Amino acid sequence: MLPPTSLEQIIPELRDAVGPVILISGVGLLLLTMTNRLGRCIDRARQLTNELATQAGTERAATQAQVDIIYRRAKIIRLAILFSVTSAFLAALLVVTLFLTAWFRCEAAWPAVVIFIACLASLAASLVAFMGDINLSLHALELDLADSRAAASAKKN
Repeated sequence: MLPPTSLEQIIPELRDAVGPVILISGVGLLLLTMTNRLGRCIDRARQLTNELATQAGTERAATQAQVDIIYRRAKIIRLAILFSVTSAFLAALLVVTLFLTAWFRCEAAWPAVVIFIACLASLAASLVAFMGDINLSLHALELDLADSRAAASAKKN
């Protein structure tokens, strides 16, 4: 079979490619959020690590617990970023697949279906990991608040 020779023949494929391109844009915004969170984790971990050098006893243990949580958060965010990048890559691969199947007039839908399902599964995994980071950050906040309450209580006595 000959490939399409006119723009009119390729317009339906262009229309079909809009969905995955919008998905890539949305995942890009999600990646921006995740990389900002990762940067904040790294900055906070460096700050706390510097504070560890001047601390001792229970204060040092509390700060070390915070550093440990931030490190776990950073690993989870890295995993979420990996899944998001994979999703964006698969969406781009889906666009290429749509064009190639149209170009060669291949009627098999399974490659596009498999890539689309993998793309959305990767996006879902990214969002689950992102929620894991949110939960861990709330746990770290609980520890901070407990430390603040304990310090306030000790000052009253």
